[in-house]
Amino acid sequence: MKINIRHSLTLRSLLVVIGILLCQCAPVSKDKNVEYERFSKTKLSDNLDEPLEIAVTHEDKVVIIERKGAVKLFLPEMNITKTLATLPVFFGIEDGLLGVTLDPEFAVNHFVYFFYSPAGEKPIQRVSRFLLEKDSLYLNSEKVILEIPTQREDCCHSAGSLAFGPDNNLFIAVGDNTNPHNPGYFNSIDERKGREHWDAQRTAGNTNDLRGKILRIHIEADGSYTIPDGNLFEQGNPMARAEIYAMGCRNPYRISVDAKRDWLFWGDVGQNTINNPARGPVSYDEWHVATKAGFFGWPYFAGPSSPYADFDFETEKVGAFFDPKNPINNSVNNTGLKELPPAINALIWYSYDDSKLFKHLGTGGKSPIAGPVYYSDHYSSRTNDTTKHLPTYYDGKLFIAEWMRDWINVVTLTPDGKVDSIEQFMASDTFNHPIDLELGPAGQLYVLEYGTYWFSKNKDAGLYRIDYNRGNREPIVHVNANQTIGPVPLTVTFSSSGTYDPDSPSKLAYSWYFDSNEVQSTDPNPSFTFNKVGEYSVRLVVADQNGKTSQQKVNIKVGNALPKITLQVKGNRTFYWDNKPIGYSLDVSDKEDGSLRQGTISTDDVNLTMSYSTMGTDMAMVAQSHEGAEISSPGYDLIKASDCKACHGIKEKSVGPSYADVSKRYATNEKNIAQLAEKIIKGGNGMWGENAMSAHPQISKADAETMVRFILSLKDQRSYEKRIPVSGELFFQEHLKEPGGRYVISASYKDKGQPIVGANTVKENFYFKSAKLSAVSADADYGVAKTSESIARFTTSGAWLAFKQIDMQDLKSLAFYYDARQIGGELTVRLDALDGDVICRIKIEQDKSKRVFHEGEVRKGEGWGTIVEKLVEVKGIHDVYLLYEDLPNNQSTMFRSLSLDWVEFRNK
Repeated sequence: MKINIRHSLTLRSLLVVIGILLCQCAPVSKDKNVEYERFSKTKLSDNLDEPLEIAVTHEDKVVIIERKGAVKLFLPEMNITKTLATLPVFFGIEDGLLGVTLDPEFAVNHFVYFFYSPAGEKPIQRVSRFLLEKDSLYLNSEKVILEIPTQREDCCHSAGSLAFGPDNNLFIAVGDNTNPHNPGYFNSIDERKGREHWDAQRTAGNTNDLRGKILRIHIEADGSYTIPDGNLFEQGNPMARAEIYAMGCRNPYRISVDAKRDWLFWGDVGQNTINNPARGPVSYDEWHVATKAGFFGWPYFAGPSSPYADFDFETEKVGAFFDPKNPINNSVNNTGLKELPPAINALIWYSYDDSKLFKHLGTGGKSPIAGPVYYSDHYSSRTNDTTKHLPTYYDGKLFIAEWMRDWINVVTLTPDGKVDSIEQFMASDTFNHPIDLELGPAGQLYVLEYGTYWFSKNKDAGLYRIDYNRGNREPIVHVNANQTIGPVPLTVTFSSSGTYDPDSPSKLAYSWYFDSNEVQSTDPNPSFTFNKVGEYSVRLVVADQNGKTSQQKVNIKVGNALPKITLQVKGNRTFYWDNKPIGYSLDVSDKEDGSLRQGTISTDDVNLTMSYSTMGTDMAMVAQSHEGAEISSPGYDLIKASDCKACHGIKEKSVGPSYADVSKRYATNEKNIAQLAEKIIKGGNGMWGENAMSAHPQISKADAETMVRFILSLKDQRSYEKRIPVSGELFFQEHLKEPGGRYVISASYKDKGQPIVGANTVKENFYFKSAKLSAVSADADYGVAKTSESIARFTTSGAWLAFKQIDMQDLKSLAFYYDARQIGGELTVRLDALDGDVICRIKIEQDKSKRVFHEGEVRKGEGWGTIVEKLVEVKGIHDVYLLYEDLPNNQSTMFRSLSLDWVEFRNK
């Protein structure tokens, strides 16, 4: 919520001083010691399409804008989000519906303001006022306040954030509207003819242009505006626009105003500059504070006003460094003053690596978001010792977020507007690209999350509210049922396992409501029989000793039994072998419909497919439903742990190409792996278009190469699918053409349904995988190092690998592919536990001659070989443990131990 304080200039100055003193000298309250476990994050809205900014009303309703023009309103009483209207916008490049804020007197006048890019041929940005009343937005009420000429031929930097400050002054963030994709991604000062859009001196460095600025105007009652005192330039100067408050901005993406101190904050998205001291500073992104109007550096300075060198793009001659005390704009594209005000340092600046100056900024890609400054006394009319507003500990502190790095931090400021300290906020929680932070009228923090991919409708986009839960908290309730669907009568066993009191181990009272509005059981884990057809919302209400309650529901559907699918296989149910068919027979049975075997269920109603995929995953691609696979790979795990997912998807293109497309462009060889790994670490320039790739200096060469190997492996993934009869023989042949994949037999059936409760659909998947298992793909392990070469190394005696749910039918022997040059050791193969039955034991001696004479493959000169040992005959499905122990007088270490590449279960 943007707060307005009306007062004269003299009184305002006095209040600023008083506010600073109050911030420093306020008495200690019980909220000074923050208990972080009392914070909770509640989802309010999802299914959002590129949400950018929010505004919270005095009634806790939240206006949400989406880049493509939709205006939505979250209604807390109904817990729904409705679309109010869609503004006709141009949403190419980075334009669209970009900013929203409410009038300080919104409760009375119902005015809402938007920054947007109107559809049509005219390239402009527009700030307009609309009427939002009775949960309706009236597009015909538009009052255009300001239009800003732009260009729409080249990307980038539209900004667009809006915020009101004291005295009804509206701040407007405007991007530099300049293409940043010059060689090396240094500052944008290309003055060549025809390259005007590559020169930020014509916008951010131009006193006579509104772009690359944060404007400040005073909104009048009729929707016109005047210029408040204290802006950067006086009115009447033909060479300077009086609306300018802060100039020298690149992409001031999100702004906020400290309502007590009248300080303006913003995050400015920086360049992707390579490190070349002859040209200027390394790439910095920045948070700024303007305690007064000023020039903040771009495109001449970055971070602590570190200067760039002048550069002639025609001759490629490097000139003198710009002077932060006396910046001069001599560009042929400048229409304003040549002499600019002295540059003001950023509040916080950081690059791709870990900052040595500022704590808790993280590493990787960069996109800074400025949030609000909190003052608890602004919310005193709606807060008390039990409400969920932020603690007074945060009084006077600035909330910031990082879009790429997925965190929220809190900044404590000195009285003169510098950083005193930075601390993490809710560090154990997940934020999916936080793009706006706002305070509600009751002192709670609202967080808007854009979601994973740029320019995409993301499943993880959403609106959240952060609550601080004081005093006695409500119990945490969990409800489970042993079955949720079945015929009449249906007896269900319920469980409250996991329910607890977060404040104390007090005795909880349980009230179950099964099919009545009256309490039907007080047992924590009751059973209940449903004797009538219907759908029931079973409710558990839990109360602590102080009467604080919470509840959870589970739906039970009674009157139609779930069908059952079984697959009978004549042979091993886990593995396939070359050209070895196995017989199979599928049966589907249903209490109401009969069964496939009896002929009362038609084969036409059963869908059975066989698929094969080389995707190295635990869940193969399934034919009928085209289910996505959850990838299990060391390289992909590294990608997920980085910020790479913001710009690339496996198959989805974002601002960068999909990994599948990258894999098609590059051959898998050591030269390309090394080249692409270096690009991940150092960043790169627009090989796939205009957008640069961020540097990742925190990623090691080995990890970067592991990531690249995974990406390039995607080109080799193939899949096929076909429908098969409900009985016959399975022929495993596809792996001979494309090795390493998995087969999946997928069966589905939709029953005929019953009155009231409808039909049930069931689906079962049955997997067959290669009997040669990569050691690093083990389901569990202890004391095992997994190298980038896909080798599992036992680092200590007692280390182990486990492969889960292996059908032991027809398994005769076990082969190990190992490095005989290492110290050797003893491998004991056990069933189901580390002390389970022994089915194989093998002693491996070190072969100092680097030759291996065991049965199987011999690789002279490399030291790797295969050894095979018989298995004790066992039936059934078991977990298989490989336990390693040192031989006498040998002690394994991280770099001196038995190493395995693969193990293979053999049927001979």
